[in-house]
Amino acid sequence: MTDRRFTSSTRDIPEVSVVPQHIAIIMDGNGRWARKRFMPRVAGHSRGLESVRAVVKACVERGIEYLTLFAFSSENWRRPADEVSFLMQLFMRALRKEVARLDHNGIRLRVIGDMSRFDPELVRIIRESEEKTAGNGKLNLCVAANYGGRWDIANAVSSLMQAHPERRDGFSEEELAGALSMNFAPEPDLFIRTGGEKRISNFMLWQLAYTELYFTDTLWPDFDAATLDEAIASYKGRERRFGRTSEQLIGRTDQKGAAPHA
Repeated sequence: MTDRRFTSSTRDIPEVSVVPQHIAIIMDGNGRWARKRFMPRVAGHSRGLESVRAVVKACVERGIEYLTLFAFSSENWRRPADEVSFLMQLFMRALRKEVARLDHNGIRLRVIGDMSRFDPELVRIIRESEEKTAGNGKLNLCVAANYGGRWDIANAVSSLMQAHPERRDGFSEEELAGALSMNFAPEPDLFIRTGGEKRISNFMLWQLAYTELYFTDTLWPDFDAATLDEAIASYKGRERRFGRTSEQLIGRTDQKGAAPHA
């Protein structure tokens, strides 16, 4: 399956569809969901996996092409050691259990982030899962693990400098974008954060330049197809100008046959 090249929202005006092509989600609130029920925090993480399944299924049914989930940030290593260990084991178990289902349903899995701190066995399972699903195209599911937006940009610059040490004049935006972890996907149309917090927490700093942001108080274990639809409905009501004025959009049909929202 060949990756396409996508438009940069700061260089060109991307095509806008009624249904978002790419949704990115920070899955927040697992620990608080568990504490509200007098359960250990890790129980919330286990329950949150059910929401992942529900949202993946809902995205396939709604024709969304790319779904990126922030599973573990580069800052999450600061959490208690036992919780971090549980998350790593949960990730490994989920990959082993879910990859066959993903493959059966035509879903391609990719994992982005710094793999250097992961157990070699986990890295092996990640690579095998990516290889097994590489030919699928119904939904591109990307899991960000030990990922940070600043790391992504710094890593891209380092890669370019190593490949082109003679380039003392620097690199273009297009070249840098091509070296980022998400160079295989369009920029997200819709960003969702659950759990009531209103920040992007070092997630996809480059790619979210013109993404529509949606924050909900719903805790991730309670997030389902209905709450996803609420976020998509909010997206449909946005006017996506990409630096233009509202007057410039009047009469245009940027959203695949639908007039832009006022």
